[in-house]
Amino acid sequence: MAFPMTNSPLSSLSCDQRSALLQKMEAEQCRRRAENRLASYRPYPKQQDFHDAGATARERLLIAGNQVGKTIAGGFEAAMHATGRYPHWWRGWRFERPTVAWVASLTGEFVRDNAQKILLGGPGEYGTGAIPKDALKDIRLARGIMDLVDTATVRHVSGKLSSIAFKSYEKGREKFQGATLDWIWLDEEPDLSIYTECLTRTNTTSGPLWMTFTPLLGRTATVGRFLSEAAPDRHVTMMTIDDAQHYTPEQRAQIIASYPAHEREARTKGVPSRGGGLIFPVTEESIACDPIAIPAHWPRLGAMDFGWDHPFAAVELAWDRDADVVYITKCYRVREATPVIHAAALRPWGAWLPWAWPRDGRRETLEGAGIALATQYRGQHLEMLPSHAQFADGSVSVEAGLMDMLDRMQTGRFKVFRHLNDWFEEFRLYHRKDGKVVKEADDLMAATRYALMMLRCAETEPGTRVVEPRPGFAGSWMG
Repeated sequence: MAFPMTNSPLSSLSCDQRSALLQKMEAEQCRRRAENRLASYRPYPKQQDFHDAGATARERLLIAGNQVGKTIAGGFEAAMHATGRYPHWWRGWRFERPTVAWVASLTGEFVRDNAQKILLGGPGEYGTGAIPKDALKDIRLARGIMDLVDTATVRHVSGKLSSIAFKSYEKGREKFQGATLDWIWLDEEPDLSIYTECLTRTNTTSGPLWMTFTPLLGRTATVGRFLSEAAPDRHVTMMTIDDAQHYTPEQRAQIIASYPAHEREARTKGVPSRGGGLIFPVTEESIACDPIAIPAHWPRLGAMDFGWDHPFAAVELAWDRDADVVYITKCYRVREATPVIHAAALRPWGAWLPWAWPRDGRRETLEGAGIALATQYRGQHLEMLPSHAQFADGSVSVEAGLMDMLDRMQTGRFKVFRHLNDWFEEFRLYHRKDGKVVKEADDLMAATRYALMMLRCAETEPGTRVVEPRPGFAGSWMG
């Protein structure tokens, strides 16, 4: 519908003039967006998790596949701390004053082409990166490498100035000594000696240090600090190509297929090589499946692993008895919540659903006023099995349970709905050290093991007509 422009200043313009004006307005809008990208930054869920963790964790690692958004997340957080311009959705670490900081990467060229570009924009286009143009007061170039920035001075909302210096690991640990800093962002993996030196630089301020990288070097000492050495103020976020919403399914498949098989998991899922420590030496694709409607005659079972500071975890298993294939169809993982909260989240899975639970469910807890954990969940109307998870002969061997899981995986009798990201996150990191299972970030793995131990207790929903297994079925994948 055309509107009369008799009283509009535009009425005196010709059609060509109005078209030219519209083009100028659109160009101005594009310029403003380009020079204030921080205002429109909206993280993907995994990036949001990484940012949120900064509220309580001083040390953070965003370990991710290539080109999924890890450097963008690191850069935009750096811009927020330097400018003090925090969006309304921000729940992470927050500075109320200007900051002095470092941004570092492998070499000067790496810094210039990646972290620097994300923060400032490309050469000749400074102000089109994460730091808005009107916040950039001064840029001082480094010597020796064309267009490498040495220091950026940034206007903070307080009216004072923040400072960001750009550094490279190739200069050695000694070049990271001496300064007292508010925060540091390390884009690409550093040697552990450089990492600990950087951590020392923020000791006085207790400021945050975060890293963003793809673990192409495998399970190094730096990676191991986060994956094998749990600490209350240390957090790791894993981001895969499936978490990157800018790819279509077809693009993801094409990218995954383009990598050599030995690099595929690291480059697309951020999974470090675990070598001989791998507990389940099977590919993720061999056990992942698209969600299916579970037939009513398939028995189902829930299983839980208790936790507080480490997460409480639960899975639901469905069993195709004819083919002897189990499917992990649901998972739940939350830390620092009471049985009341967990039970409320699990009851919708089915009020009739039987639940397997570990031996420590018999222990008494302060939160439960001396009532055993399993009894507390039973009091919240979950159908807890009469006894803790165990094999039919009464044994509870962890190794036997892991071998049962691995046997099913290797023979095609174990499937997991591919959208269960928390489950696969643990699966990717599950490993041994010095021959022993590392009991960290294994909560869903433990719940799954309990489910398989108690598979004989799986039930169909009451009122469902049960189709008996075919005659002669012996309970073995071979027949």
